[in-house]
Amino acid sequence: MKLLLASKSPRRRQLLSQLGYPVEFVDIDVNEHVPDGTPAADIAELLARRKALAYNSEFRILNSEPRTILVAADTVVVLDGQPLGKPASHQQALAMLHALSGRHHSVYTGVCLRPLDSNNQASNLQSFTEKTDVYFRTLTDDEITHYVDTYQPFDKAGAYGIQEWIGMVGISRIDGCYYNVMGLPLAALWQHLQTLV
Repeated sequence: MKLLLASKSPRRRQLLSQLGYPVEFVDIDVNEHVPDGTPAADIAELLARRKALAYNSEFRILNSEPRTILVAADTVVVLDGQPLGKPASHQQALAMLHALSGRHHSVYTGVCLRPLDSNNQASNLQSFTEKTDVYFRTLTDDEITHYVDTYQPFDKAGAYGIQEWIGMVGISRIDGCYYNVMGLPLAALWQHLQTLV
């Protein structure tokens, strides 16, 4: 089996490369607007499915090659039922971390698997969502400012990366998959891939 990851995220690319399958990468841009009233817990999977379905024939698959599975994913941080996107500014990143400080929130990663044939047609689309609850201790203003100034987490949902300094000093515990918070729930993904072998 060969995997084709539809993601620009360097963290997802690194994680998927460690599963042991040959991996190639493709960038897919989709409209990330979600209909009003969509439950926050459903947004990540909806966007992952949208990415998987948007893929077209830019990647050539030969009949002699191993089976190719397109992997698309999206991650949403949810606080009090409201999704937190990627911060658009320094001030927004500070505000997000102040909101998360001393509280717990949920991280949802939606994954969509799309087996591809030699004509790049979709078949047996499979998707799922993994949830992890993350608990932050109360952060000081200086800690939040240091993290945003030093790590500039503007490409991260919720304005933080669990694998970075803020995760080491600020997260007291998690309930669920650590890699899910990084953007790809590897254990669940592995199990779903086994059904496609």
